[in-house]
Amino acid sequence: MAFQLSAGVNVSEIDLTTIVPSVATSIGAFAGPFLWGPIDEIITISDEVQLVNTFGKPDSSSYEHWFTCANFLSYTSNLKIVRAKGSGTFNATANGTAVLIKNDDDWLDNQQGNAVGAYGQWAARYAGALGNSIKVSMCDANNFTGWTYASSFTAAPGTSTYAASFGSSNDEIHIAVVDSTGAWSGTTGTILEKYAFVSKASDAKDDSGNTNFYKNVIAAKSEYIWWVSHPAAANVGLGNTAFGGTIAAANTFKQLVAGANSVLQLSGGADGTIVAANIISGFDFFDPAESVDISLVLSGPATAAIVTDLTTMVETRKDCVLFVSPLKTDCVDNAGSEVTAITATRATFTSSSYVVMDSNWKYQYDKYNDVYRWVPLNGDIAGLCAKTDLERDAWFSPGGLNRGQIRNAIKLAFNPTKTNRDNLYIKGINPVCSFQGEGIVLFGDKTLLNKPSAFDRINVRRLFIVLEKAIARAARYSLFEFNDQFTRAQFVNLVEPFLRDIQGRRGITDFRVVCDTSNNTGEVIDRNEFIGDIYIKPARSINFIQLNFVAVRTGVSFDEVVGKF
Repeated sequence: MAFQLSAGVNVSEIDLTTIVPSVATSIGAFAGPFLWGPIDEIITISDEVQLVNTFGKPDSSSYEHWFTCANFLSYTSNLKIVRAKGSGTFNATANGTAVLIKNDDDWLDNQQGNAVGAYGQWAARYAGALGNSIKVSMCDANNFTGWTYASSFTAAPGTSTYAASFGSSNDEIHIAVVDSTGAWSGTTGTILEKYAFVSKASDAKDDSGNTNFYKNVIAAKSEYIWWVSHPAAANVGLGNTAFGGTIAAANTFKQLVAGANSVLQLSGGADGTIVAANIISGFDFFDPAESVDISLVLSGPATAAIVTDLTTMVETRKDCVLFVSPLKTDCVDNAGSEVTAITATRATFTSSSYVVMDSNWKYQYDKYNDVYRWVPLNGDIAGLCAKTDLERDAWFSPGGLNRGQIRNAIKLAFNPTKTNRDNLYIKGINPVCSFQGEGIVLFGDKTLLNKPSAFDRINVRRLFIVLEKAIARAARYSLFEFNDQFTRAQFVNLVEPFLRDIQGRRGITDFRVVCDTSNNTGEVIDRNEFIGDIYIKPARSINFIQLNFVAVRTGVSFDEVVGKF
């Protein structure tokens, strides 16, 4: 108990209810090129609709990456994406000057709410050529009559209640964000966003007490543009305060000159060039493990350099699995020699129990461009693991006819025969096959570990990730406690119920936890260390079935032949 200086009662609580927590096993991770969206920032996507809204539609340069993500999301709903930055990637701006605003934080950090007149009044919200399809038009009472977009607003702008309360006037403006080419909406001239009765005054509030300063409203609400400076022809007064600010004579905000700076077409946006190094840099945002929780890493159409780097990442993190596919040329454009090419690509990859390789690409329909596309299968295989987590547990195999059905596939690049499957599987490559009447199926569950081991199976590797991740988190509560019998017993009592639960859910067949003086010797204690040895017998998936049909003569007893073959 705590020391007290005088008589009294001190109440304290000691919490001995700590348990081993549940851990996420289905969080996907991906980095690659997209046509729109924030750059160098992790964004969590839950479905294909959000994928389109955040990162734009696929095109001929990004579809392999885009559909890798979309295919994963067809099985589950948690994918963390980083849009990689390439060279020559720029936002469209009002005067076409090249600028890169990577994401919201970049705008806040670098623009700092100050005018950046070199770029004109506006910049596209995100980098890419898609921003060149944006036009921005603004007007106030001075040029509302005859304004192209006047019919989309209920009345002309004038003086806000806020400005009037301080004796100011003419602070209101309307802003229309327009799809000038139809790239966004499919119809030229469609208004994408409109902002009515926003204010030129930096201190302006609406009737709900929220900011109504047009720059702030755009920053908070727009999905298409950033403010970068006031109109050059009307910068006197804009951004000043309605109360006590220096504005035009008689407290009247300066009016926009009719026709001048009221319609601005953005230009200069560029997608840039994405190379392997850019994608690797994008994946760097998922390091270290303490910063972001992920479970399933999608490589997309990855080169050997990307796979090598990602293998290092998952080997270092030790809490996630990397999914890779062969090169497109290995199986799509290599009729008759697919197995030779695929195994040659596999030979460039490092042996690792944290890496899973499939054997194929699939042909699927791209509804956004009305074409069919070849797409790598690693997004699907990772998705099967996530679906298995939802339906069973992470330690169940994602392969086979029960859980290994591939979605959204018209056909495979090639359908491996039994001989092909044998040659692939011995190299740790999981065949994906089409079976008549049973669909397209993942027909293997190996990792890329070369040596024979329990860890050369997906279910065992993912089982140990769950065990290690969960128990390690629980063990942190033993840090800075005493290494004595009480703490050691508390640790054992923490871990054993968790392992019994896993055993009951068919993940392990047996276990033992040792944490006593046999492994926490005096020398270990003196080094301020604590050791818990956890022995696990993992459950094994069935990969080979032998069925023996024995014909027996009528007069022979079954007892005479059972077990003899």
